[in-house]
Amino acid sequence: MSEYRTLKGRKVKTFATDLSGETAEGQLFFSTAAVGRELKTVVKVEAWASGGNMNTGRSGLSGAGIQTAALAFGGDSPSLNETEEYNGSSWSEQNNLNTARRAGAGFGIQTAAVMAGGLAANDNRNFNNSEEYNGTSWSEGNNLNTGRDILAGAGTLTAGLCFGGLASTANVKNTEEYDGTSWSEQNDLSTAVRGSSRAGIQTSALSFCGDSGSATNQTEEYDGTSWSSGGNYPLATEGGTGSSGPQTAALGFGGYTTGSTNIYDGSSWTATGSMATARGGLGGDGTNATSAIAFGGAPSRNITEEFTNAFITKTITDS
Repeated sequence: MSEYRTLKGRKVKTFATDLSGETAEGQLFFSTAAVGRELKTVVKVEAWASGGNMNTGRSGLSGAGIQTAALAFGGDSPSLNETEEYNGSSWSEQNNLNTARRAGAGFGIQTAAVMAGGLAANDNRNFNNSEEYNGTSWSEGNNLNTGRDILAGAGTLTAGLCFGGLASTANVKNTEEYDGTSWSEQNDLSTAVRGSSRAGIQTSALSFCGDSGSATNQTEEYDGTSWSSGGNYPLATEGGTGSSGPQTAALGFGGYTTGSTNIYDGSSWTATGSMATARGGLGGDGTNATSAIAFGGAPSRNITEEFTNAFITKTITDS
């Protein structure tokens, strides 16, 4: 009978602590870190898991933050000013937006976020106003130069970015930067698009998918001055694909009728574990392609999913 060392080129060793990381993937070992002596291995996990439900189910909402400190605001139902904070396990109600709206751009962190643009509840009126959240309440900021909805946003409260969207009945290419006080026009996207997803920061951002007349798989990269083409998304999708991370380690997920999840490395997209519930119109954010959160979505869902992409230790049992 062949030995494990012969098959895998390594021994089954005993360690006082658990192994972790890519270099240990597939390694069998005995661990004495816990009571007793357990047989363990290191495996890679790329999967979504259920998180705590939102208090108010909705789609067309905006989001900011990270998996353990997320912020959800605005949305449909038919149009909300609701704000909720997530602590890694549950959502709590916070002070409302000043202007109830859906399909606005959101960016920043849980304690310093921005919502810009959006659409009123029962008409086609585009908003140009922006609001800032300080971890407690929302305050009015200076307006966007171009009022629009279904736009995308990236960056921080003092160095933000908004691009694309729908102004009246036309898709637009407009890009604007925010310095924490006012908005300034920048070089346009190459393609007018609404409902694109976003990732990154003001000087290194990503726009992908959305509707440019029909569903698109186009990716564009922003370098702080202008936009250029990036690698195409694996599928053409619209309807509020979620996203998180920096330009070179971004995660795209969801979209109407799909739970597809893909990682961008700065040049191309690679498929990873799909969401449990396919949906568009969702909110989402995260640190990078290893840790993200998705919440809400059509039709008025309150579900939350958390994404993990990491090497972890698993205990081997008889079952």
